[in-house]
Amino acid sequence: MDTGTFGKATAAQILARFATQLQYERIPAVVVERAKDCVIDTVAACTYGSQLPWSRIVIGYAEQYGKGGSSTILGTPLRVHAPHAALANGALAHAFEMDALVQPSAGVHPGASLTAPGLAVAQETGASGRDFLAAVVAGGEVMHRIGAASKQSTERIGFHAPGVTGAFGGAVVAGRLLKLTADEMVNALGIAGSLASGLLEFSKSGGGMVKRLHLGRAAESGVLAATLAKHGFSGPATVLDGKFGYMNVFCKDGDAARLTAGLGETWNLLTLALKRYACHVTAHVPVTAALALKEKYGISGDDIVAITVAGSEKMVSHHNIPEPHDMTMAQYSTPFCVALAFYRDPRDPTAFSEASRNDAKIRALCRQVAVELRKETAHDNPLASRVSVKLKDGREQTQEQQYFPGMPQQALTRDELRAKFNAVAGALLGTKAGPLFDQLAAAETIVNMRDVSAR
Repeated sequence: MDTGTFGKATAAQILARFATQLQYERIPAVVVERAKDCVIDTVAACTYGSQLPWSRIVIGYAEQYGKGGSSTILGTPLRVHAPHAALANGALAHAFEMDALVQPSAGVHPGASLTAPGLAVAQETGASGRDFLAAVVAGGEVMHRIGAASKQSTERIGFHAPGVTGAFGGAVVAGRLLKLTADEMVNALGIAGSLASGLLEFSKSGGGMVKRLHLGRAAESGVLAATLAKHGFSGPATVLDGKFGYMNVFCKDGDAARLTAGLGETWNLLTLALKRYACHVTAHVPVTAALALKEKYGISGDDIVAITVAGSEKMVSHHNIPEPHDMTMAQYSTPFCVALAFYRDPRDPTAFSEASRNDAKIRALCRQVAVELRKETAHDNPLASRVSVKLKDGREQTQEQQYFPGMPQQALTRDELRAKFNAVAGALLGTKAGPLFDQLAAAETIVNMRDVSAR
C-alpha cells in the first residue's frame, strides 16, 4: 500500500483506509489459513474457559444484561447481544492463559482480541465466513502495528498491553463487519483509544481474576467503539500519533514509524503463536526445556536440588514469582511453571490447578528455582531460555531451548491443532468437537456465522 498518497494523513487515517478497503481476494491464502488457525484455537480456549469459576461470573453478567441477542457465548447454549458476547468470549479466551499471541511479541493477543468481537458482530449481522475472516485479518494487521510501535514499553509503564491494543483490534474487526466507511473507522479507532486499559498490578499482589477481564473488556470496547462510530459518534483522528495519543501516553519509548510500516505488504498474522501450555508465554520455552530434560535423563522433581532458568529481562522483572498467591500468579510465574513441569504434564491444562499450586513438593521446588538474565546472541529468539538442574546425585544437566511447539518456527500442523482442540475442548463438546473443528477449518464456506456454535 502506497501510504504516500494520503499526504499528511494521520496513522489512524492510513490504517482505517487499509482496513476498510482490504479485499478478501487480496489476502494471501497462507494468511487466511493462519486466521483460521487463530479462530480454531480461540474457540477451544473459550470452550475450556467457560467452565472456570471466574468465567461463570462474567457469563452470568452477560446473560443478565445481554438477553435477546443472537451472538453465542462459546461453551454454553446462551446467545446474547453482541457487546455482551464479546465481553464474555474475550474473558473466556483469556480465562486460563491459553489464547493465541504473536512472536516476536508485539503486546497483542489476536485470539481473544479478534475472534471474540468478530464472532459476536458476525453473528449479530449474519455475516459470511469470508467476511468474518477478512475482518479478522484486517483487525490483526492494524492491531499488530499498534502493538509493535510501543516496543513493549506499555508494560514497562504498568499497563497490560493486550488490554490496550485489543480495543483497537476489536474496533477494526467489528467495524469491518458493520461496514464502516474509512472516516467512520477513524472515529472507531479514536473512540477505542479512550476505552483501552488494564493494569499489571495483579501480578504483584493477587486479585488475578481481573487479568482475565482485560481481554473481555478490550473485545467489548471494540464493539462499542465501532457501533458508536457507525451512528456518527466521533473520536480524534490523532488518537495514535497526537500529543496525548497512544504513542505519547501508553508508550515510554515507542517507534511511531511502525504504525504503518509494510502495510499491505508484510502480513503480521503469519507471526501467530499458539500456546501449548496453560501459562504465560514467557514460561513456554523453559517449560519445553524442562520436558526435554525429563525425557532425555529420566528426571523427576524428586531428583532435583536446584534449578536455574536463564531468560529474558522481562522474565526477570515480571515473572520471577517464587511464591504465587493465586492461580493467575502461578500461571504468570516462571519458577512455578518450571517446577510443575517436573511433576505434572503441562500439556494438560488441568495440571494447572489449585491442587498443584498447593502441592508441597511443587511449592518447595518452586522456591529452589533461580531466574537470571540470559546473555543473548544475535540469532536468538527473544524467548530463548536455558534451564539447568542440579541433581541430588551431584550431576548437573542443562538444556538450551530456542522455541516451543506452536511458535511460527514450529507451527502446529492442522492435525496437531486438531489434537490440541480435542484435548482442550473435547471434554465439554464430546462428539461435537470434530464437526465444529471441520466447520471452522473451512470457515470461508460458512454462509451465515450464526451457524457456528460450540454447544
